[in-house]
Amino acid sequence: MSVAGKVAVITGSTSGIGLGIAQGFARAGINVMINGLGDTKVIEAILEELNGYGIKAQYHGADMTQSAQIRDLMSTTLESFGALDILVNNAGIQKVSPIDEFPEDSWDAIMAINLSSSFHTTKAAIPIMRSAGWGRIINIASAHGLVASPFKSAYVAAKHGVIGLTKTTALECAEQNITCNAICPGYVMTPLVEKQVTDTAIARGISEEQVKTDVMLKAQWTKKFVEVEELAGTALFLCSDSAQNITGTNISVDGGWTAA
Repeated sequence: MSVAGKVAVITGSTSGIGLGIAQGFARAGINVMINGLGDTKVIEAILEELNGYGIKAQYHGADMTQSAQIRDLMSTTLESFGALDILVNNAGIQKVSPIDEFPEDSWDAIMAINLSSSFHTTKAAIPIMRSAGWGRIINIASAHGLVASPFKSAYVAAKHGVIGLTKTTALECAEQNITCNAICPGYVMTPLVEKQVTDTAIARGISEEQVKTDVMLKAQWTKKFVEVEELAGTALFLCSDSAQNITGTNISVDGGWTAA
């Protein structure tokens, strides 16, 4: 797929979707700079695994709420790898609460991590990609970037914003061999979603099993959670030459959720 030897920055990649994409990229021969929270030993184990695929993998602990640290993540990648070809904006957090009870600090944190961080990484990446004459920006949005659910006001608002940022970035870079697309997953059983199950059960006054069957999988017509490997495969396709004219769009991987 013409991606071997490329360099990717993947935010929020020490667990869940981001880690799955990092693993898929490494298997395809893409060098990766991972980022995210986690115990030092866990991160070391992840790097050992990724480097075991014969690529170069490093970790940067940039706080996605801090623009200066985000800029350092991008500049450090360029200095360490000599390139920055692919950017995957995946970092995200969630809070489930009614709007009138929604903690303001949670709103601000979700906006900073789920939306603003993608602006800061993209702003730093575009000049590097323009200089190289090639680039791929992939924003991990969500089905909630296209439709809403109750009790997730900040997350839904942020992910809708990611879709808008994706479209604008694509148009501005359309003639420079840089594409920008969003992947919109349905429910993936990641640590983020596992916590959401508990919070949703409390917010709705139902059991955690009911949350899975009657809330989450009710929306996904396949009645199956999305696998991280599916998202890694989609991201790899968007990085390939076959996708050079796919830009400014969102690809739903949601079991038919947004088709209804």
